[in-house]
Amino acid sequence: MIKATINGESTLTLETQQGGQVAINGKVFPADIKHINGGTYHLILNDKSYNVEVIISDTKTKKHTLKINGKILEVELKDRFDELLKELGIDAAAGQKIGDLKAPMPGLVVDIPVAEGQEVKKGDTLVILEAMKMENALKAMADAVVKKVVVKKGQAVEKNELLIQMA
Repeated sequence: MIKATINGESTLTLETQQGGQVAINGKVFPADIKHINGGTYHLILNDKSYNVEVIISDTKTKKHTLKINGKILEVELKDRFDELLKELGIDAAAGQKIGDLKAPMPGLVVDIPVAEGQEVKKGDTLVILEAMKMENALKAMADAVVKKVVVKKGQAVEKNELLIQMA
């Protein structure tokens, strides 16, 4: 059984059945899906035809962007194990806690555009590190709060040296 949340609003329960059928919210429909190429599929569901293109598929968060007959849909899929982990309070969101930021290589800290206590979003630049005459923007891997900035602008750092503690 899979729960599919569409555009963050409606939720459907999907179950595959024997004989090429699928149950949607307990109601059984004939279904057939064919892989065309890449992320493109053709689905026949309850005698209706659908062209499905997978635009983005994030298997870690189980969120997918699909284009179905020209309409873009955001779909989040959860199986029974995801639901069980959520009930136990250890769902995927809990597993996405950002770790401390360490230097990926030796270099010189050029800039630190964040401050202690600042909330950051995934993709925000935390430190700009110069290495081999190139500037590298080290970005947040998930939403977090800057707990402590350990380094200073102009400081030389070694590989794996702690730069910022995250909370």
